[in-house]
Amino acid sequence: MPSSKSSRSRDTQRETRRGPRTNGPTTGGGDLPLRIIPLGGVGEIGKNMYVVEYGDDIVVIDCGLMFPDEEMFGIDLVVPDVTYLRERRASVRAFLITHAHEDHVGGLPYVLPEFPGVPVYASTLARGLLGIKIKEHKLTSNPLLPLDPGDEQEIGPFTAIPFRISHSIPDAMGIALRTPVGTIVHTGDFKFDHTPVDGVLSDFAVLARLGEEGVLCLMSDSTRAESPGYTPSERTVGEAFKEIIEPLDGRVIIATFASNIARVQQVLDAAAAFDRKVSVVGRSMEQNFRIATELGYLRYDAGRIIPKDRISDTDPGRLVVATTGSQGEPMAGLARMANRDHRFVEIQPGDTVVVSASPIPGNEEYVARTIDNLFKAGANVIYHAIRHAHVSGHASQEELKLMLNLTRPKHFIPIHGEFRMQGQHGRLAIETGVAPDNVFIIENGTPIEFWADGTARRGQPVPAGYVFVDGLSVGDVGEIVLRDRRALASDGMFLVVVTVDKQTGDVIGRPEIITRGFVHLNEQDPIIEEAIARVMAAVENPGQHISEVGLLKSQIKDGMSRFLFEQTKRRPMVFPVVVEV
Repeated sequence: MPSSKSSRSRDTQRETRRGPRTNGPTTGGGDLPLRIIPLGGVGEIGKNMYVVEYGDDIVVIDCGLMFPDEEMFGIDLVVPDVTYLRERRASVRAFLITHAHEDHVGGLPYVLPEFPGVPVYASTLARGLLGIKIKEHKLTSNPLLPLDPGDEQEIGPFTAIPFRISHSIPDAMGIALRTPVGTIVHTGDFKFDHTPVDGVLSDFAVLARLGEEGVLCLMSDSTRAESPGYTPSERTVGEAFKEIIEPLDGRVIIATFASNIARVQQVLDAAAAFDRKVSVVGRSMEQNFRIATELGYLRYDAGRIIPKDRISDTDPGRLVVATTGSQGEPMAGLARMANRDHRFVEIQPGDTVVVSASPIPGNEEYVARTIDNLFKAGANVIYHAIRHAHVSGHASQEELKLMLNLTRPKHFIPIHGEFRMQGQHGRLAIETGVAPDNVFIIENGTPIEFWADGTARRGQPVPAGYVFVDGLSVGDVGEIVLRDRRALASDGMFLVVVTVDKQTGDVIGRPEIITRGFVHLNEQDPIIEEAIARVMAAVENPGQHISEVGLLKSQIKDGMSRFLFEQTKRRPMVFPVVVEV
């Protein structure tokens, strides 16, 4: 339970608060299954989205995004495929948000327009941060409603009971959902931090009570299921910051996630310990800093904060800069500083840069490149391979076992992790007493159906693929487009322009060849000459009218593709263009 008196008082008040019942059709009776369907978040890190369905009522827990991997050329973001929900739009009663990290809420701006009027329930800080997204994307039809630990919210046949959990952002919650078939528990992202920075502990009592009452199914965070022992407390990072800053005479730049409010608080505390000023740099960092301050989640002396346009006027030995870019994002603050492209901060010899994060899988190359550029600029860089100035917000094996022992679920679905993590988490569940047949290692789109007699089984898969966000386009880019982009990136393009007489089909003039990303060729290159000859042979049909341009293009494409592979062992994309005159 919360350790501070004020927190206990707030939670006591919330115990008596009940939100309005969400109107809509409900289906009673115990002969219907409860269905849990992950649309994202299993077999991967990111785009968490879990559907809970009973009869004609659906609630959705989280709606996140995932950042593209190196094979997704030109893609900005990846969000869940909500085809299943779209087909049941009238049944969707609410979105429940566990916390405000992008992999749990980043998909909302792209999904909510499909569900006008459906409310979004979230905790105080999550509502504050989500308010920015909703305003930016001009979403006005979805009410943002309070759901804080200690509340109970009736939604159709469900009762949502949020409980406090420790994570790397304040106000993180798990959600227990009472259903006509039984209680399910979704842990959210969590760890058991016994010395949290804000002094607010996980709700062990609520978890134990749920376990006593009986949990039909536990859905639990698997991110660190491979890591033995316990995840260190967030408070250890603050001590590391102080040890790093104390002997330094120059400027200190600390990069972390903009949403890690507890980490930002420890930057402020460490700076104050050595009488340093703090400047916050980076659009998302500045926004979150402002919102967290307004809501009372950050505590500091306002006189120590200096605007970013006064950084150059401040004594370097008296300054700490908190910035974004710990994952090497090209447009984030740290990468731009490393590339000498930042308007307010230029890396100088004597600067110390602390990368307070571990690389997310897939980001290792970006992080390494940013660190290299920082060293080139003369900075001393402290990062994960040199010294730990970061701890995870996710539970290790002993904490995962504790969650299992507190809730004592009959069935178990490991979520939020890649398959090897889910598999290891499943083994931990079996060790703590869950029957092996009751552990479900599933893929996105695989429903698990729970029946009133306590049995569970897999259902028929539903659509649960990737939806790509490319600029202003959402879902217009699919696998076919990505395949073409991969081919272009791998072998380039070969454009053949042929002008023909519309009446006779005779070739007029010399075909033109343009290449991009292919072997550099000039007009006199033997390959070009031979390619032109092949084109002429493919289309030569003297004295006859060629009316089918599509056939002509096909002849050119097939002939050129074979020829180029014979000559270069490469398969550029061949684009035939036939101009009729």
